[in-house]
Amino acid sequence: MKKLLVGIGIVVLALIVAVGVFFWYSMQQPLYQPGMVRAGQNLRAPLAPAPQPAAEQNFWLVEDDIKLRHFADGTGRNVLVIHGGPGYPFAGPLPALKPLTNKYRFVYYDQRGSGQSSRPIAKFTSSNYYENMTTLDKTLGLGAQIADIERIRRILGEEKLVLVGHSFGAFLAALYAAEFPERVEALILIAPADVLVMPAEDGGLYEEVKRVLPAELQKEYADYLTRYFDFGGIFSKSETELVALNAEFGKYYALAAQAKGFRVPPESEIKNNGGWMMQAIFFSMGQRHDYRAALKPVAAPVLVIHGANDLQPEKASRNYADAFPNARFQPIANAGHFVFDDQPSEFARVVGEFLK
Repeated sequence: MKKLLVGIGIVVLALIVAVGVFFWYSMQQPLYQPGMVRAGQNLRAPLAPAPQPAAEQNFWLVEDDIKLRHFADGTGRNVLVIHGGPGYPFAGPLPALKPLTNKYRFVYYDQRGSGQSSRPIAKFTSSNYYENMTTLDKTLGLGAQIADIERIRRILGEEKLVLVGHSFGAFLAALYAAEFPERVEALILIAPADVLVMPAEDGGLYEEVKRVLPAELQKEYADYLTRYFDFGGIFSKSETELVALNAEFGKYYALAAQAKGFRVPPESEIKNNGGWMMQAIFFSMGQRHDYRAALKPVAAPVLVIHGANDLQPEKASRNYADAFPNARFQPIANAGHFVFDDQPSEFARVVGEFLK
C-alpha cells in the first residue's frame, strides 16, 4: 500500500511538473507568426469586412460585433495612421501633420479593444487557461489587429496603403507589410517599438524606464511590474481592472520622459487605453521571436524616424531599417519618443519630403 501511495505521489508530482513546463513553454512561444493572417488562420471572421451601415458615420464595422472608431484630417490621398501602445489611441489629429493636410487625408482609428472601439471581452468565466489564452489572442491579438488594417484598406477602397505607424503602431504596420507586401505603397515608422526581436537586447521598454527612474521609486516600480506581469492570475481580472493597471504604467513612463525633458502622454490617452488588448498582444508575441526575416520581401519604400533622445535605443529603430530592403533611417535631434510633438516642424518636413 505504501509503495502504491508513493507511486501515485510520483505520478501526481510528474503531472504538476509537466503542467508547469507546458505553461512556461506556452508563455515563451509566440502565438502569431507572419503569414497567418494572409492564410486566414486564427481569425474570428473573414478578411472581407462586414457591410458598412450608413448610420455609423464615425465607426467602421470590421466584424459583426467589432466596430472601430475613426476620424480624418485633411483632403487628398488617404494615409492610414496607426497609434501606439499597445492600446493607446490618439486623442485627436497630430498637429505636426497639419501642414500636409492640403495634400493628404490622414485617417486615424482606435484599434479594437481600445479607445472608443469595441471591447469584446469584459471578463473570462472559464478556468481553462489555454482556452482563455487562445480566445484572447484570436479576439484581440496581433492577427486580429493586422486583419483589421486589411479590412480598413478594403473599406477605404485603396489598392495600396500608405501607412504611418508610431511605436507599437509602427510594429503593426511592419507586420501588415510582411503579410500583404503588394498592398503597401509606402511605410513611415516613427520610433518603432523595440519588439521586432524578443527578448530585446537592452531589456525593452520596462527596463528602459527603470534605468531612468529615481532611486526612491525603484521598489515601487518593481512591485508594480510584479503585479503587472502576473500572468498566472491574469484571467481572474476584468477589463476595467486591466485598464487601471495599464494606466499605472503611464505614471512611471511620464516620470521617465520628464527626466529626459520630453513629451508626457496626455491623461486622456492614458485613461483610454486597452485592457485585455495589451494582454492579448503579450500572448501573441510570446517572449521569444525574431520577425526580421518576414520584412525582407517588402519592396515598398520605408522611412524609419528616430528621436535622438528617445528612451528607446537607436539600435531598436535601426533593426527595422536594416530589415527592410528599401528603407531610410532618419534621426531627429532634440526629440524623444513622441518626435511629432517634440520637433513638429522638422517632423513635418521629413514626412512631407518622403511622401512626395
